[in-house]
Amino acid sequence: MPVRIEDNDPEIDLRPGTTKSDIVAFLYRTPEWGFSPEEIKEFLNIPRGTATTVLKHLYDDNYIGKTGDGYYHALDNREDIQRYVSNLDQVDRMFRHHHDADTAPEKPEKQIGEGHTDEELDAELAELEDNTGDLAE
Repeated sequence: MPVRIEDNDPEIDLRPGTTKSDIVAFLYRTPEWGFSPEEIKEFLNIPRGTATTVLKHLYDDNYIGKTGDGYYHALDNREDIQRYVSNLDQVDRMFRHHHDADTAPEKPEKQIGEGHTDEELDAELAELEDNTGDLAE
């Protein structure tokens, strides 16, 4: 994914679509909450060992904080990471909207003229043509 040069921070080693990025995004989208490794594992559907290892690396690299009783959370002072997550969300909204626009509309339950015989449709068309002629006079 390309990055804007002015927003690029070489100190942030996060790549969209990785477990590391997913955990950071999850925590920074809910900055008022702390989560245990088990809760993060369940929310993100990742293996427990992966969650524990990545959380430890993120904490050691000062991407996230940890309470004394083992709950991981976003850091208030990491505006660079908050910006990164905001950019992820913006890209997600943009592509979700684009995907929604490309999705074909659902087929209506009944098509116009469906369920009528040709004779019924011809009679209705003739009636409409007769009524249109009356308007012209």
